[in-house]
Amino acid sequence: MSQPKVAVYKFSSCDGCQLSILNLEDELLDLAQAVDIAFFLEARSLVKPGPYDIALVEGSISTPHEAERIQEIRRETGYLVALGICATAGGIQSLRNFSHLDDLAWAVYEHPEYLQTLETSTPLSEHVKVDLELWGCPVNKYQVVEVISAFIQNRKPNLPTHSVCLDCKRNGTTCVLVAQGIPCLGPATRTGCGALCPASGRGCYGCFGPAPCAEMDAMVTTLQMLERYPGETYHLLRSFTGYAPAFRQAADAMKSEANS
Repeated sequence: MSQPKVAVYKFSSCDGCQLSILNLEDELLDLAQAVDIAFFLEARSLVKPGPYDIALVEGSISTPHEAERIQEIRRETGYLVALGICATAGGIQSLRNFSHLDDLAWAVYEHPEYLQTLETSTPLSEHVKVDLELWGCPVNKYQVVEVISAFIQNRKPNLPTHSVCLDCKRNGTTCVLVAQGIPCLGPATRTGCGALCPASGRGCYGCFGPAPCAEMDAMVTTLQMLERYPGETYHLLRSFTGYAPAFRQAADAMKSEANS
């Protein structure tokens, strides 16, 4: 039986999710023996033609060229995985979705008329069918291994869906929200980072996006009572994961309430 052909692609992003894969080191060597890494320009110059069994796609769709290219990748891929926050929620570049592109372009570039970009930066799922989303900024490298292993074994990936709060309890980390009154998105944020920020004495800022069963109304109400400056909760929700539907809707509701 031939090895599954794997391709790793990059769109608008910082390359951090691809680097997470490379940081697997020993696991990557085992992975390379189990699959045929046919396309991964971050790691090797050799390119094998498609079609591919699995495509791991990092980055958001931010330009007309990217909108065309993701369609091509979808056509030649059997199983497409959105890799990281940019691919699942638009990433930091999606902050422009809450402003006016022309205003930003003229503020940054001397000749913005030469730019070829879309009005918004959007996740892959707004353009093509995505078979699986792996959240995180960057993605959890061991979750990548689990996804590929599950594909090889013809089973469903075993991926956690609980919130960061459970990680803090398991790690014995004192709750910064309760003990110190520090605003923290942990109760509404998907696990994956190991609760790094609360362990360092600061609040979670949602880098793995909303947890599937996040109680956003309760979260917002709690955070607003702890704000250290007016609008802090809104700004937390409008961060680089702010275009994720649950965070976006909660922030929009806050804005509507403030304007009413």
